[in-house]
Amino acid sequence: MKRIRVTLRKKSISNGKLSLYLDFYPPFFNPESGDYSRREFLKLYLIAKPASQIEKILNAENLHRAELICSRRQNEVNKEFIYTPFELEELKKKEIGRKSFLEFFKKEASLRCGKNLSLWECAIKHFEKFLQGRDLLFTDVTADVVEDFKSYLLKTESIRNIGKNLSQNTALSYFNKVKATLRKAYKMNMLESDINFQVQGIKEIESDRNYLTLEESIALYNTPCKKDIVKRVSLFSLLTGMRYSDIAKLKWTDIQTHGDGHYIKFQQQKTQKNEMMPISDHAYRLLYDGKNDGIKVFEDLKKWDIDRLLPIWISEAGITKHFTFHCFRHTYATLQISAGTDLFTVSKMLGHKSIKSTQIYAKLVDEKKVQAAGKIILE
Repeated sequence: MKRIRVTLRKKSISNGKLSLYLDFYPPFFNPESGDYSRREFLKLYLIAKPASQIEKILNAENLHRAELICSRRQNEVNKEFIYTPFELEELKKKEIGRKSFLEFFKKEASLRCGKNLSLWECAIKHFEKFLQGRDLLFTDVTADVVEDFKSYLLKTESIRNIGKNLSQNTALSYFNKVKATLRKAYKMNMLESDINFQVQGIKEIESDRNYLTLEESIALYNTPCKKDIVKRVSLFSLLTGMRYSDIAKLKWTDIQTHGDGHYIKFQQQKTQKNEMMPISDHAYRLLYDGKNDGIKVFEDLKKWDIDRLLPIWISEAGITKHFTFHCFRHTYATLQISAGTDLFTVSKMLGHKSIKSTQIYAKLVDEKKVQAAGKIILE
C-alpha cells in the first residue's frame, strides 16, 4: 500500500482572501463520506495582502492552525504504516462490528429462489418485527439476542395467517434461516465466536401425515371426478410421489422413453436438484388426455380446480380423513414401504436430501403393523 502525501495549499477566492485546504495524493477513502477524497477545505482563510499588523498576526495564526491539521491528517491517513499487527486486527474487528447483520441477512436471502426465497423473506419480516424498527450491528449479535429471537418466534402471531400463532415447525424453519446466516457470518470471520453453535435450534414436531391405504387408493381410482385433469394429476402424484409444484411445470421434453421403461427428467422445485425418475406404465398413461398439443404436459391445470374439487372427489370415494394434494406424496411413500421397497430406494425416489425425512413413513407403516397385530383376538 502506498503512503498518502498530504500537502497544505492555498486557493484564491473573492474579497482578496486565500482559502486553505489539504491536498491528498493519492486520494484516500473517507469512511464518513463513503468515497475517495482528494481535497479537504479547512474553512481557514488568509488575507492575500495584509494591510495591518493585526491582519498579519491573524494570517500567522490561521496558517499555524492549518499546518497542525495537515500534520495530524498526515498521521491519520497513513496510520496503517505504524499500527502493530494486533492494532490492525482490532481495527478490522471494529470496522466489521459496525456493519449491519440485518443487511447481511437480507443479502443471504437474495441468493435464494422460489419457495425457499419466500421462506427467507418471511423469516426476515419476523426478524425486523423482533428488532422493532432498530438495526442490529454485528458487534451487537450475541447468543442472548438470538435466544430472545427464538422465544419471540415460539410465541408470535403468523404474518400470513392473521390471528394464529406460528406453528412450532414454521418457527423452526424461520429460526434455521437465522442460524444459517450466523454460520455463514462466522465462516467469513464477521463474528468472533460461533454463535450458531452456542444456540440450540427449535425442536421439530412430527406432523400428522395423512395418507390413503391401498384399499382407499383403489376406491378413489374407481370414483369419477368432475374434472378429468384433477383426477389424472392426483393419481399421477400418488403413483410417482411428485409434488404439485413439480407436476405443474412438467413439459413434454421432460418425458423420456428408453428400452427399459419411461422416465421423467426434471429439477425438483424444493431442492433444485436434477432428477431422472422412472415411472410406471400406469403413471405414463395418465399423462395423455387425447390432446397433448401444449408445451406443458398438464396444460390446463389450475390450482383452484385442485383445491375446489379434490375434497369433493375424496368424499364421494367414501374417504372421511382430512386430505390435501400433498398427501398423495405421503401415500406413495407409505404404500411403497408397505409393499417392501427399501427405505433408501424410497428416499431416492422422493428426492429427499436425507434418509431421516423418509424414516417418518417407515414409522407410519410400523404403527399400522402394530394395529394389525392387535386385530386378531382369540378370547
